[in-house]
Amino acid sequence: MKYMLIMQTNPNIWDALPEEERNEVMSGHGAFLKTIQESGEMISTHALADPANSASVRRHDGVPAVTDGPFAEAKEYMGGYYLVDCESRERAIELALQIPDTRINGLGIEVRPVMFSAGSDM
Repeated sequence: MKYMLIMQTNPNIWDALPEEERNEVMSGHGAFLKTIQESGEMISTHALADPANSASVRRHDGVPAVTDGPFAEAKEYMGGYYLVDCESRERAIELALQIPDTRINGLGIEVRPVMFSAGSDM
């Protein structure tokens, strides 16, 4: 089963961390990547730019409307994700707990099952 391990970040919490602790989290992602690559559970991973760099696209009465910024204002936002293929929800949660962000109060990983996949790497 495929799961998206969504890294939820909060810039206020991240910015308040000492540089050493931020560096530990970032380097910890390398170790996590190695773990899921070696286990054969990794499909892909992507880090996302700050929501301030995004655009939201909608339609209002059939007319396209494009606005700068995120779809919804929030303290937390999706900072990136790992897409994994593992045997169970329990294993996906086990993997999520290995992501170094979970060691920081206020940061977390959302574990969400993938319902449909398409594309060249699927």
